[in-house]
Amino acid sequence: GSCGMMINGIPNLSCQTFLRDYYPARVRVEALAHFPIERDLVINMEGFIEKLESIQPYIIPKEERTLAQGEYLQTPEQLNAYEQFSSCINCLLCYAACPQFGLNSSFIGPAATALLHRYNVDSRDGGKAERMELINSEEGVFNCTAVGYCSEVCPKHVDPANAVNQNKTNSAADYFLRFLAPRGGAK
Repeated sequence: GSCGMMINGIPNLSCQTFLRDYYPARVRVEALAHFPIERDLVINMEGFIEKLESIQPYIIPKEERTLAQGEYLQTPEQLNAYEQFSSCINCLLCYAACPQFGLNSSFIGPAATALLHRYNVDSRDGGKAERMELINSEEGVFNCTAVGYCSEVCPKHVDPANAVNQNKTNSAADYFLRFLAPRGGAK
């Protein structure tokens, strides 16, 4: 995913772009939009890495298991629930395509939200409540203006716009359930 660039103003993977497809027209190659440029076509990814780390991109077990208990098993249906969202190669094309990220770099963005969703939907994971704080935050999913261009440019068909929309639904349900919960906890 390190070959993401703007090719004639469109986020694309340079390794999958052939000059013959543009011949005889000129081709303009630029660094990805919305990121600080280190040098030439190299961008600074620090902000993205921080966003990635903030979502806790790993399984937070629902219950601890010993080695003797064996691995966590899943059905094919449980795998299908998140498999699409686990194919991201962190090429950042979705961030370059996202008009909201261009205006507000604190927005968690499409790729991080898709990966967050991947773990929240995983039947083995118990960290949804922890990640919900980020989803509901100022930097969370409600910054998305639902343009959907992030999904159009994704070379792996991860569909980050779908992950964002599902997280908006989850966030609204979480808010509603917290509103109905008794104050001070159960007695």
